[in-house]
Amino acid sequence: MHRILILLIITATSCSKATRILNESQYMITTSFDWQGHRGARGLLPENTLPAFAHALTYPDVKTLELDIAVTKDQQLVISHEPWMAALICTHPDGNSVTEEEEKSLIIHQMTLPEVQAFDCGSRGNANFPEQQARIVRKPTLAAMVEMAEQIAHDLKRPLPYYNIEIKSLPEWDETFTPLPDEFARLLLKELTRLGIAERTTIQSFDVRSLQAVRQQAPTQSLAYLVANKNTLERNLDTLGFLPEIYSPYYLLCTPELTQSLHQQNIQLIPWTVNDPKEMQRLIDMGVDGIITDYPNRIRKLYTSASLD
Repeated sequence: MHRILILLIITATSCSKATRILNESQYMITTSFDWQGHRGARGLLPENTLPAFAHALTYPDVKTLELDIAVTKDQQLVISHEPWMAALICTHPDGNSVTEEEEKSLIIHQMTLPEVQAFDCGSRGNANFPEQQARIVRKPTLAAMVEMAEQIAHDLKRPLPYYNIEIKSLPEWDETFTPLPDEFARLLLKELTRLGIAERTTIQSFDVRSLQAVRQQAPTQSLAYLVANKNTLERNLDTLGFLPEIYSPYYLLCTPELTQSLHQQNIQLIPWTVNDPKEMQRLIDMGVDGIITDYPNRIRKLYTSASLD
């Protein structure tokens, strides 16, 4: 990607450059705490798009870009939360909105990359995120996003970003919406190696089959187990079959006891998705190792508020 295009994206998504140590002139990450921009910066710009990821990187506290991966018919890795064109945000090439009735027939795994990128998934905005700035955007490839993000980090003289990539898979999706877990893992791991970011990437999933496939193929790859159930930690880890580097539950499932138990097993706790600064502070006080948020602009408000207490 040309530097001119990257600079245009940064300019279009510019924001305040607050830092954790109140040094607003430098891009520095001064602690190991892992602030993650959820789908880039979903609360501010269309999710999982180049402008959203570019925007997230202008916040110095953001260490990691969180995203979701789907696989096209021609085996290209594209960034998309659903393995179809979501009715909430996507528009057909002819300008008509995707409907709920048809969305699951618009399957990314059954389209080529050019067909996928003919859809606009940003100009309608997102009714659930009123602060989001609508704009015409396409689903990018993982490679295009990484190339852009690495260049932005270089241009802004900030640390290279980390990546938290979710494999979107379910047993009922196999070979229709997604490749089989072993193939999905193979494609993603191959691309991470080609892009040179494997050591800065965590692969996450709710589907234990996908995490097990990655662990078998790449035993040292960082993994995060996404959790939305109320099962005990022991039961969930037994289901997974090994200890992941990160345990990533819905934030309301976090307790001091969970934090302590995970840390005793050298597992990090990074909850999703936390948008209320009061909840952020509660979780930080609890000892979590990171937070995934739609609103990286609220991180600064959190630290400013704490400094005034």
